Parts: sequence; C-alpha cells; structure tokens
Amino acid sequence: MSTDPWGRVDDDGTVYVRTAEGERAVGSWQAGEPEEALAYFHRKYDELAGQVQLLEQRVRGTDLAPAQAEASITKLREAVSEAHAIGDLDALTRRLDGLTELVAQRREEVKAAREQARAEARAVKERIVAEAERIADETTHWKSGGERLRQLVEEWKAADRIDRVTEAALWKRLSAARTAFAKRRKAYFAGLDEQREGVRAEKERIVAEAEAIADSTDWGQTAAIYRELMQQWKNAGRASREAEDELWARFKAAQDQFFQARSAVFAERDASLAANAEVKEELLAEAEKILPVTDVRTARAALRHILERWEAAGPVPREQRDRLEGGLRKVDEAVRKAEDAEWKRSNPEARARAQSTVDQLRTSIEQLEKRLSKAQAAGRAKDVKEAEEALIARRSWLAEAERTLTEFS
Repeated sequence: MSTDPWGRVDDDGTVYVRTAEGERAVGSWQAGEPEEALAYFHRKYDELAGQVQLLEQRVRGTDLAPAQAEASITKLREAVSEAHAIGDLDALTRRLDGLTELVAQRREEVKAAREQARAEARAVKERIVAEAERIADETTHWKSGGERLRQLVEEWKAADRIDRVTEAALWKRLSAARTAFAKRRKAYFAGLDEQREGVRAEKERIVAEAEAIADSTDWGQTAAIYRELMQQWKNAGRASREAEDELWARFKAAQDQFFQARSAVFAERDASLAANAEVKEELLAEAEKILPVTDVRTARAALRHILERWEAAGPVPREQRDRLEGGLRKVDEAVRKAEDAEWKRSNPEARARAQSTVDQLRTSIEQLEKRLSKAQAAGRAKDVKEAEEALIARRSWLAEAERTLTEFS
C-alpha cells in the first residue's frame, strides 16, 4: 500500500482520498506503480483547485452577477464533493463557503444599490413633475415653457424606471401639467388676438389723425402733435404683424411728408441767416483772443462789447448755432473763472487766515527745533526720533501753507 497526507492506494489498486468525513474511494489503479496513481489523482485535484481559484478571481475582481456566481459555486461544490482526486478537498470546500458568503454580501450590496437607484430615479421624476406643474401654473413665456416641457419628457424617458404604481401616478401628473399648460397657452393667445384687434383700431385712429395734419404749416404746434401721436403709438401696444407693418408705413409716410416740408422751409430760412453766421464767426474769433485771461477787468470789458454786437447780429442757421454759442460760452466761463480767482486772491479774510496758519507753523517748528536740540544733548533717542518726525510733518505743512499765502500776493 502506498500513502501520502491526502490519500492512499490499497493493495488491490483502489485509490482513496482522506476528508474530514473519512476516506472515500475515488478510483482504481491497476497499471503502473502506486506513486503514479497518486500523482495522477493529485493532478486531478490541481485542476479542480485551479477552477476554484479562477472563480475566486472572477467573483472578487469583476462585477459577476450574484446569480451567475452562485450557480458556478454550486456546480464547483458538487464537483468537489464528488471529485475523483487526491488533495485537501475540505480546503476547497471552505474556499467555496467563503465565496458563498462574499456573493451573499454582494447580493445585498446590489440590492441596496438597486433600491438606491430607484430612490434616486423617483426623486428625479418627482423633480420633473414638480417643475412641469410649476410651468403649467406660472410660466407666461410660452415658447420657452413649451420647449422646457418637451425637455422634461425626454429627461423622464432617460431616467431609470421605478415601481409601477408610483411610475403611473407621476406620469399622470406630468401629462396633466402638459395639458394644463397647453390650455392656458391657447386661452392666452385667444385673448391676445382680441387685444390686438383693439390695438389695430387704436392705431388706425392715430394714423388717420397723422394723415390729416400732414399738410399743416403750423410747424411748432404740428411737430408737437406728431410727438404726442408717436407716444400714443408706443403706448398702444402691438397689433398683428401684417396690420402693424401696414399702419406703420402709413404713419411714417404722413410724418415724413410734414417734416420734409418743414425742413425745406427751415433750409430756405437758414440760407438767409448765413450772413449773420459770418458775423458771429468773426466775433467768436475775436472773443477767443481774450484767452488766456491776464487782466480780468480788461477781459470782461472786451467780452461785454463782443456780447452786445453778438446779440445785434441776429439768429444763425440751426446747424451752426450750437457750435457758435458753445464757443462763446467757453470764453465767458474762462473769464468768469478768472474773476472768481481774482476775488479769492483779493479776499482779506482768506489772506489773514493763510498768514495766521503760516505764523503758527513757523512758531511750532521753532519750538520743535529747540526740543530736538535738548533731546540730542541729553541723548534721549526716543524723544529725538519723535521730534524729527514732527519737524518733517510741520515743515511739509509750512511749505503748503506758504504756497497758499503766495497766491494772495
């Protein structure tokens, strides 16, 4: 008889394997030495152990479905219990038991993940329904609202399914929201058509009034009426596109007719005012020579004389009026600023205050210089530093105060 730790070959050639439940015959070996029989049945064990190892790798290293994993474990467990092999079959069984526990844990994890996914899907669909209901109740931007409802339906389709009862209830609410939105939008546009008809009637009245005064020569009053009609047009709202375009074309034609006639009259009038503009061009050039102002009284007298002649020259064409008036106004402002500056320089109260400030700062500096000398002589470094810093500040203030006082000289 030949033996090893896990099995033996009997004298009659029967091959046994040792397990926790005792020995079990696994085959017969009649040709060859017993050692060859043991080696052969060991190889059978190695093949079975390899299958167990491969299953372990698949279970631990991949996302093998629990049901498929359990089927493979059951099949291998039967193969191990009935194996015609010699080796530690109990160890293989224990390894399969460990895999069974792992798969059971994996099954619970998959179940929990599935429940979590369903909960998340339910939350997504509840959010979709809530937004759809809000759009149905509140939105007045019909185009974007309709587009958003279509997007919500696509989001619903893309989301995971949940339990049938909840799915049906939520879908019913989503459908009801879409229907409510469509009804409200239809009612709005029906009312809008009625409103636009009223706008059309109002704008027809405005156009009729505009056309009635298109030949008027009361330029100021009629221009004011056209401005008022334009404001009424804007406040009236919008009619349908076709009516809006046709009415606007008539309104604009009447308005253009009036303003073009007015422009022609004003152009003729402006031509007669060209000579006045030439006079004012010369006066403006004369006024600009006053700048810069060096003698305030002389500048004011010269400008006053120019202003008298300016008024006597009369009106100028509109397109030149702003430039000429603006140029003269700049000269007047410059003279006025020079007068203000002259008054400030000659103000005795301000000069007295400036002189007082200078005197006070000079006295303060003298006192600080004495304090600095004493501190230096006594070797008080802290007092020296404080006195020096104070002197720097006071001297800076004095320079500024003296510049101010000089302006009054």
